Amino acid sequence: MKITDIRFGMLRVPLKTPFKTALRTVDKVEDIVVMVHTDDGHVGYGEAPATAVITGDTHGSIVDAIRHYIAPRLIGQDIADLNRITKLIQGTMEKNTSAKAAVEIAVYDLWGQLYGAPLYKLLGGGDPVITTDITISVDYIDKMVADSIAAVERGFESLKIKVGKDIGVDIERVRAIYAAVEDRALLRLDANQGWTAKEAVYALHTLEDAGVRLELVEQPVKARDLEGMRYVTERVHTPIMADESVFGPAEVMELIRMRAADIINIKLMKTGGISNAIRIADIAGLYGIECMIGCMLETSISVAAAVHVAVAKSDVITKVDLDGPSLCAYDPVDGGVNFNESEISISDAPGLGIREIRGLEPL
Repeated sequence: MKITDIRFGMLRVPLKTPFKTALRTVDKVEDIVVMVHTDDGHVGYGEAPATAVITGDTHGSIVDAIRHYIAPRLIGQDIADLNRITKLIQGTMEKNTSAKAAVEIAVYDLWGQLYGAPLYKLLGGGDPVITTDITISVDYIDKMVADSIAAVERGFESLKIKVGKDIGVDIERVRAIYAAVEDRALLRLDANQGWTAKEAVYALHTLEDAGVRLELVEQPVKARDLEGMRYVTERVHTPIMADESVFGPAEVMELIRMRAADIINIKLMKTGGISNAIRIADIAGLYGIECMIGCMLETSISVAAAVHVAVAKSDVITKVDLDGPSLCAYDPVDGGVNFNESEISISDAPGLGIREIRGLEPL
């Protein structure tokens, strides 16, 4: 099974409600879909969102990186030689992690198809059913409380609360949501780099003293402020998770060395795909560090790949934040992973199991 062509498409899917964080507001998914074709007629699917405020990637940069740098090195490569292909992808250029991720996901999809097995089984196996949280966008307090109650009533047992806009209002947001959902759901906060280290410590001490129990707080300070991350981690009881601070294995090792966070958030669009995600999980496992697996605003194409990784590395990836498909107004994918509110399940179809993508605009 050799690679003969790499094609592109644009996928646009509206969100059920606008997605609001400390960094941006988005009302629809607009992702680049990558289709890797082989000489025996198989097609592998990958996907990448343009998350410029986090990864630096835009739609144009993703397509150009693949078309002019990655694709020429992959044409003619044999899918069975997976390690060689992933090394080629990662070595083509610096950064451009979303472009690399989209191609790697498609290649891993083909690798599963080559051996006639769902990807998670080739990566190590596991229970093909996992549970995700759902994101509550930053908004007026009453709106966030109502959204949280609705999510609990839909069966979600973990809520990821977006904060980071205003420290005083953030505290009130969390207290109100905590009171509204009581013990029916765990609360995870995501400040998206919106606080300073001192603000984070103040907010978390205030919430802890008020009896608010949080499962974790994600990326309270700027991505490059590892000293600030350590400052917060050392001074609060609530576990601190690094997200934007950690892209690849080298950053994970530095974060662990500094003891700057308690948990690591793995996202395929930051790691450049599946190969580095597995490396990060293995490094974290060596040091007894838990991981979460998350996603950007992605559909069930690339999120399916993250699900397979989560299942195969469930000894280390203990928390799941793969709600992208649940935020979409509809699922444009036939086949693949099944997203049913908080429950995500994998079929026995080879690779990612994707049969068709509806509404794909050729590029």
